Amino acid sequence: MVFLLLLASCSDDSGGTNQTASSPTPSTTTPSVATTAKASQTTVSGPATSTTMPFTFPGRQPLAGMPVNTDPKNIYANALSGLSDAVKNAKNLVYVPHNDSADVWVIDPTTYKVIDKFPTGAIAQHVVPSYDLKTLWVNNNAGNTLTPIDPTTGKPGKNIPVEAPYNLYYTPDGKYMMIMEERNNTITFRDPKTPLLDIVQKVKVPCRGVNHVDFSPDGTYFIASCEFSGQLIKFDLITMQVVATLNLEANSSQPQDVRLAPDGSRFLVADMAANGIWEIDGEKFTVMNFLESDAGPHGIYPSRDASQMYISNRNAGSISVYDVATHTIVKRWKIPGGGSPDMGGVSADGKVLWLSGRTNNVVYAIDVVNWTLLAKIPVGQGPHGLAVYPQPGRYSLGHTGNYR
Repeated sequence: MVFLLLLASCSDDSGGTNQTASSPTPSTTTPSVATTAKASQTTVSGPATSTTMPFTFPGRQPLAGMPVNTDPKNIYANALSGLSDAVKNAKNLVYVPHNDSADVWVIDPTTYKVIDKFPTGAIAQHVVPSYDLKTLWVNNNAGNTLTPIDPTTGKPGKNIPVEAPYNLYYTPDGKYMMIMEERNNTITFRDPKTPLLDIVQKVKVPCRGVNHVDFSPDGTYFIASCEFSGQLIKFDLITMQVVATLNLEANSSQPQDVRLAPDGSRFLVADMAANGIWEIDGEKFTVMNFLESDAGPHGIYPSRDASQMYISNRNAGSISVYDVATHTIVKRWKIPGGGSPDMGGVSADGKVLWLSGRTNNVVYAIDVVNWTLLAKIPVGQGPHGLAVYPQPGRYSLGHTGNYR
């Protein structure tokens, strides 16, 4: 049975709240107002974050079925090192999907050579590890299919019909696969345990271009970016509905990747148009700060020890480094000769950052220990959300590899 939730506006009978922001200093219009030097915004009522245990919240239980966080100070504590039994037979490879050539190219990370390529479907956007780490899914956005890849062989299987899969995530309990139907302004929840990934529920969201997500430390909600309308939404996984909308400045905001900070205190949102990173208080759903990154920030990736976050600045051809302890940008590194770094991830040992060069049709392998360019590998047309696999972690929340 399929349930359709239609949210026609940013404030409706479901109790969702609509908030408005100014660039790059959001302002919101909801019950109580808090003002900072960077922002004037209104808070959304909710439980306060514990100062001693940032992954627990007064009056609220964690999402049932979500694996327990073992370190209350680091949400990524179980993805720091080592490989689980689930990926012990996976080949060490880099999978590169292409928007324009509608295929995936496979790179051997030890030689920096392309060793395979295969067609998948029109506008292949991201390669996404499954929750159980046993399958890689190629999101063929215009092809309306998902292509499964067996990581033990590196070979594709038969395509499965799925409407408009721009991006893909999993709820923290592994119960649902979430298809981000960017062009339809819809999030579709599917059953990942069924052969055809049966639809369970479709949610029409009150924004345009919903595409990237990360989850609260306790797994009870997620925050998603809406690229085309310059907004963020907060989605409650207990009630399965949008509960708040934060409007960034429509004329100068283009939110992209969303990542939870390791200490769970804030969400980081890359904004390509505002040329910086929003720090968002997930509980209050308000802006804490705005940090200038460089032109066109797109992807956000934690270092292997989770002490830093790497930000790919596509328009500037650079990488910015966000320090988790100080919540500041501490480094900017330019790709020699320029480039267009987009999406990817770090190697299992944390020494190499792999990123697609979206408009240069290359893949970059960047040594993040010495900050040197190890390789610039020619690939197909329009490389996008590449996946470096296998990786440490107990399970995947999706995208190109958001592990816990």
